Amino acid sequence: MNIHESEKIAGILEDMGYTEAKSEEDADIIVFNTCCIRETAEQKILGHIGNVKHIKKVKPNLIVAVCGCMSQQPARAENLKKSYPYVDIIFGTSNMHKLKDFILSRKAVRKRILDIDEVPQVVEGINPHRTSGDNAWVNISYGCNNFCTYCIVPYVRGRERSRKVEDIINEVKELLSDGKYKTITLLGQNVNSYGKDLGEGVNFEYLIKEIEKLDGDFEIKFLSSHPKDFTLSLVDTIASSKKISHEIHLPLQSGSDKILKSMNRQYDIAKYLSIVDYIKDKIPNVRLTTDIIVGFPGETEEDFQQTVEVCKKVEFDGIFAFMYSKRKGTKAYDFEDQVDEKTKHERVNKILALEKEIIKNKQIV
Repeated sequence: MNIHESEKIAGILEDMGYTEAKSEEDADIIVFNTCCIRETAEQKILGHIGNVKHIKKVKPNLIVAVCGCMSQQPARAENLKKSYPYVDIIFGTSNMHKLKDFILSRKAVRKRILDIDEVPQVVEGINPHRTSGDNAWVNISYGCNNFCTYCIVPYVRGRERSRKVEDIINEVKELLSDGKYKTITLLGQNVNSYGKDLGEGVNFEYLIKEIEKLDGDFEIKFLSSHPKDFTLSLVDTIASSKKISHEIHLPLQSGSDKILKSMNRQYDIAKYLSIVDYIKDKIPNVRLTTDIIVGFPGETEEDFQQTVEVCKKVEFDGIFAFMYSKRKGTKAYDFEDQVDEKTKHERVNKILALEKEIIKNKQIV
């Protein structure tokens, strides 16, 4: 999602006549597209923003802009304005399309801009500067309605908004007519719930079937799925398709029903495993990957071992393992029984070691 939004930002700048600079020192404008899903991401970006201070001294006309999830948080935005006086433009996740106006205003008036649009919307017509080879990212929805207790996304990206089917189809048609793109990757915080805000008969399965009808030799991929909305009929559609990838990313997060409930994930392990069994039965050559969060508040050693056992049982082809990161504004921020950092590190390393073991055993077989 962040990569594609950076492509859109670059597209807006290109339409204004800018070209990519070879280095920060050569740039006339630097835009930081931020993430706040984990604390480490925020710390890294603040360090990068701090590094341009010396460039600004040498080049006072350099425009520095900060956007994205971190700056969408009002307190963070105000702190950026106060602590980084050389940052010229601060905006959020919902008003990226205004970047041109912000730049022109900054040049004309020489006044710093802080503009966080609190009304999330769907804006069409931005032409991305695509940088992902023969893969083209295509947003199908924005925002999220799930409110997992550890996740900041609904608070910084708003409630779920689906793009219209015709707008998505037209974008894909244009990409395929270019002849360069062989993979179309559909993006959403939860692609499986696509269309719930558009009316009866429009859902994710309908959308990918419509895309599949388009002429051309291309593959359809999608990120990311939520187990609570992953239907068996969707599995059937993937299994029978000649264009939909057999790579499925299905975030588990935890193998403990107690922790899943505390995370507000809205499924239990029995349901998750039943989906996996159906996928493997219908798509024998599936490549199944997942996300795991270790050290969520209240996670005991028994809870963690349940996660290990589920990973062994499923034999994922790839595991993206993360240590739980407290995010102010989420429900889990105030949960008791926070797990210490040492235990988190030990558990994430065990999951990563297990992933290597699973992959090695599959290669031997």
